[in-house]
Amino acid sequence: MGINVGLPAGLAPPVKVALARAVDKMPRSGASHRALLFEPKWDGYRCVAVRDDRGATLWSRQGKELTGYFPELCSAIISAVPAGCVIDGEAVIWNQGRLNFTALQQRLGAGQRTLPGLVAAAPANYVAFDVLAVAGHDARDLPLSQRRALLEELSNGWEPPLSLSPATTNWEIATQWFKDLPPTGIEGLVIKNLNQPYTPGARSWLKLKQRETVEIICGAVIGSINQPSEVVAGLVLDGKLRIVGRSTPLKTRDSRELARWLHPPVGDHPWPTKVKGTALDRFNRDKEPVTLTLVEPVVVEVSADTAWSGRSFRHPLRILRARPELSPADVTLPDGLHPG
Repeated sequence: MGINVGLPAGLAPPVKVALARAVDKMPRSGASHRALLFEPKWDGYRCVAVRDDRGATLWSRQGKELTGYFPELCSAIISAVPAGCVIDGEAVIWNQGRLNFTALQQRLGAGQRTLPGLVAAAPANYVAFDVLAVAGHDARDLPLSQRRALLEELSNGWEPPLSLSPATTNWEIATQWFKDLPPTGIEGLVIKNLNQPYTPGARSWLKLKQRETVEIICGAVIGSINQPSEVVAGLVLDGKLRIVGRSTPLKTRDSRELARWLHPPVGDHPWPTKVKGTALDRFNRDKEPVTLTLVEPVVVEVSADTAWSGRSFRHPLRILRARPELSPADVTLPDGLHPG
């Protein structure tokens, strides 16, 4: 019989994870004396893999067990990871060379009858980027440089669906990644200090998300037409103007500037005056129904990250400026956001 290897104290699931705070700019090369590690920011489900004597379980960053939704990942972890290990990573699904977040969402909505078909049609992969425990020993107090070395040793010989996240300390390579990887669905970069321990619950990492300037149709606002607080964004999908996202809260100056171009709708409007707060991803901040102030559609230029579900932007948009000289009829789904 083998030796039982338990989990370290404090690492019984659900496990609290380290977090990242958003930054707008890449750290300058040579501007810091800190040693930095750059990793791709995966567009998937943050997922802690716990391997104990009983098998393998998967847990979301909110502490929800995901084990049953990813049977192929659990089987691979049982086969390739020894007991007593806790790994931090991301569950992702690839489709034609691009990350497919919609396929992940379908997993969580699947029942026992439909799940096997989804697993067969679009198998998931697990991308590991940190290790919290190895062979029953807590590794969280070790600096990232040592944890990364342990993870590289642990992942030696892994095969799909398990993989080690690429990482580099080279600023030029990281900059090239940030430029080249968005077409694959990579959202940007996660930047970490190689000397730091793993800090559960703290935003000790940085995330630099890829954003691009796109044009949307403002079909409604939250707040009054004279003092809008947020923009409700629309795009024409399947021949109809549909709600695809909302903006971050508008600053006073931006609200005043946008209000200059807002007018009550002329004729029938395709949107209701209230939407369910939980009906759409981008409104999940609100449990109660959200009241919309409908306006005559006007084109607005926004800064958007590349996370697109196929029907909506999954993160709030930043309003840049109104484009009243453009016709809403000419606004199309931006390049790179076509569902795929």
